[in-house]
Amino acid sequence: MKRTPKPEQSGREDLVIGRRAVLEALRSGNVQRVYLAEGQKGAIVGQIAREAQRQGLPLEIMPRRELQRLAGGGSHQGVAALARPYSYLNLEQLLERARAGREDPFLIILDHLQDPQNLGSLLRTAEAAGMDGIIIPQDRSVRITPAVRKVAAGAAERLPVARVVNLADAVQRLKKEGFWVYGTAADGPLPYYRVDYRGSFALVIGSEGKGISRLLREKCDGIISIPMRGPGGSLNAAVAAAVIVYAAAAQREGWLSEE
Repeated sequence: MKRTPKPEQSGREDLVIGRRAVLEALRSGNVQRVYLAEGQKGAIVGQIAREAQRQGLPLEIMPRRELQRLAGGGSHQGVAALARPYSYLNLEQLLERARAGREDPFLIILDHLQDPQNLGSLLRTAEAAGMDGIIIPQDRSVRITPAVRKVAAGAAERLPVARVVNLADAVQRLKKEGFWVYGTAADGPLPYYRVDYRGSFALVIGSEGKGISRLLREKCDGIISIPMRGPGGSLNAAVAAAVIVYAAAAQREGWLSEE
């Protein structure tokens, strides 16, 4: 009998910081211990304490300076948690999960993104817009770190992320599965508001500075651009993705672009 591969893990425990990130990590069942700074109050803190108690997890109250040291100086909002290593999917698992959710999934491929802030923001936007998953490369790319989990505000616990050895091979596999694959670039000939996002769709977002690699660009079915009317130059990866993702979400809900 063929065994389903286990999700890949990051190989170590992570310290998740921030109230919303800790609460969502708790709800996902990934937390082993919770830390609270003395005197913490508020609705989310109460939810965290109750959820930790419900799961029978250790809840340690400590002076704020100790939590600050534990968090390595990060903005912890008085809350931290020791979480199990983040579990990545492989491409097969991501496709299976996405197809189980709906017939025509929308995936986002990140071509060697480096900035944790960008990845966290992108995860949060993609999850909020109802996208079905993220694909990142195993090497030379930011992974799901505690900083990413905090910026994502829980989205990292809910939106599946797959790691692959080779992005070009992943694109080829998606195309064989019936996906249209479009990249993004400042010089792309196709404005984002004239793209047909219906059907199974994968959007490739390039890295900060370098954009999409030449090989990956050649494998795309088209290249999308966001027209820039002002003198500001260009948008960062997370903002550009948000613009396109919400245009896609609107269209897939029934709005049609002009021909």
